[in-house]
Amino acid sequence: MPDRVRWGIISTANIARTAVIPAIKESRNGIVIAVASRDAARARAYADELDIERAYGSYEELLADPDIDAIYNPLPNDGHAPWSIASAKAHKPTLVEKPMARTVAEAKTIVDAFRAEKVLLAEAFMYRYHPQHAKIRALLDEGVVGSLNLIEAVFTYSLPMSDAQNVRLQAAIGGGGLLDVGCYCVNLCRMVTGKEPESVTAQAVYGKVSGVDENFVATLRFPGDVLAYVACGMRSLVRNEYTLSGPDGSITAGLAFRPPEDGPTEIHVRRGDNPIETIVIPAANQYTLMVEDFADAVQNKRITTYDPMDSLSNMRVLDALDRAAREGIMVRL
Repeated sequence: MPDRVRWGIISTANIARTAVIPAIKESRNGIVIAVASRDAARARAYADELDIERAYGSYEELLADPDIDAIYNPLPNDGHAPWSIASAKAHKPTLVEKPMARTVAEAKTIVDAFRAEKVLLAEAFMYRYHPQHAKIRALLDEGVVGSLNLIEAVFTYSLPMSDAQNVRLQAAIGGGGLLDVGCYCVNLCRMVTGKEPESVTAQAVYGKVSGVDENFVATLRFPGDVLAYVACGMRSLVRNEYTLSGPDGSITAGLAFRPPEDGPTEIHVRRGDNPIETIVIPAANQYTLMVEDFADAVQNKRITTYDPMDSLSNMRVLDALDRAAREGIMVRL
């Protein structure tokens, strides 16, 4: 394998343009050599804009390119399963955008395909790579909050009401706030507890036109009497934060899921009645750290840092939350 993993990008998605392709270009071990669209002219214009060598007018052509070592799949949610599975069959290690799929059943088809072909797969939860979360886990291990018993996680933003064609507002392709940003909050709750919830409840406001959950709130109960509150959606002011609390203190990440890439991030710690302590985490590009980690796994033929089975577990909780909101019931897992 060459010194750098050669990436191919399936689709001309904006997240690839603004975040992941720049991250690969900045990485120590990756390079983007190709992009594909179902429109050859669009692929060529995108490639020219981003200084990418090859442009394909179909995803099949890109997957057939023998020079491509890894795939990034940022298609809308309904494109995650078919084109990730196609990548597995083409023996291309694949980083698939979150959420892995629309349902846990669909996610399982992806994981099973990669397992059958013995090809690497990872879900692009970039936030996990930011060093602020490692610091927060260390603070928890130190006993700063005592026994963790309450989690509050919020990820919201406000789509323009005129943006009716946004993919996040299309029910058929897996739109909605829970899958778009609530998936981060659920993943965070599972990550900090190291456990799976025992039961969940939820309520949602569904768009009269879109039919998708545009605002969503939920509670999750974890073993050991840990309760989590999650709020997410596309119709509220931008927030992306979480607070972990216990009898002795609390820890807050104020820019938890989308911190600045070119500036420091702050963690706020309360220890009993003492003044709030601010811990500054130096600037880090979590997208670059994510793609470097995946490329390293490809180059060194090692397992991925985050097991795809964790993605299945996350999707299982998301399915339960969707059911809880639609049926107005508590769902036990």
